[in-house]
Amino acid sequence: MRTLLALLVALAAHVARADENDWRVPFIATPDEVVVRMLELAGTGAEDLVADLGSGDGRIVIAAARRFGARGLGIELDRALVASSRENARRAGVGERVKFVQGDVLTADFSKASVVTVYLLPQLIDDLQPRFLATLKPGTRIVSHAFRMAGWRPDRTDTLRLSGPHPGQGDESTLYLWIVPADVRGTWAGDGLRLRIEQNYQDVEIEGASGATLRGAEIAWQSREGRFRGRVQGARIVGEWSAEGRTRAVTLRRGR
Repeated sequence: MRTLLALLVALAAHVARADENDWRVPFIATPDEVVVRMLELAGTGAEDLVADLGSGDGRIVIAAARRFGARGLGIELDRALVASSRENARRAGVGERVKFVQGDVLTADFSKASVVTVYLLPQLIDDLQPRFLATLKPGTRIVSHAFRMAGWRPDRTDTLRLSGPHPGQGDESTLYLWIVPADVRGTWAGDGLRLRIEQNYQDVEIEGASGATLRGAEIAWQSREGRFRGRVQGARIVGEWSAEGRTRAVTLRRGR
C-alpha cells in the first residue's frame, strides 16, 4: 500500500499546483484481478447496467460485459482514453453491449445504472456522494477501489492481496461496497400500525422495534407485537405483518 499512498500524495500536490481549470489526474489502471473482484462484490449479472466513473481504458466496463453478461457505460474525461476504450471493446467482441462517453463524472448522467464502480480520488468521491443518493435507485450497488465515502458505512469491505506487482499499486487492494438505501425517514401509518423511522443511510431505528434492517428498498423489523417485512415504494411501504401465527398484508403511507 506504500506505493499507492505515495502516489496519492504526489497527485494531491500536483492538483494543488495546477491551474483550477486545466488539470488531469494521471490514469492508473485497476489490476485485472481487482476488476473481477469489484464486479463479483457487486453481484453483477446479465440484468445489470454497470457504470464506471473515470473508466480509463474501459477494462471494468468490458469485463462486466464479457465475463458477467452485463451492459456497460464508461464515463471518462480523456478523449484519447475514450477512443482507446471503444477499440478495446470492439476487439473484445462486446462493442454492442457497452458505451463509452467523454464527459465529467460530476455532471454526466449515470442514473440508470444498477452497479456503479469508482477508482477516484477522495475529493471526487465526496463530490459524487450526494449525487449517488439523489439520482440512483434504491438497491443500486456502488463499489469503490481504495477509497471510502465519508460518513456512509460500507455494507461490505473486502481486501484482496495482489498476485503480482502492478504499476501504481501496492501489494493489496481494499474494496468497499454500498447499497443505495431508500428514503424512509419520517412517520408512517396504515392498517392499524403507526411508527416513526429515524435514518442514517442504511442504518434505521424504529420506535418500539428492534432488529430493524434496510437493504436497498427492502425493510424489516421486529417488535413485541409482531414482525414486519416489506418493500419501500416511494411514499408507501408494502409488506406483510406477522403476529400470533397469522400473516396479513399491510400498506403503510408516509405522513406529511
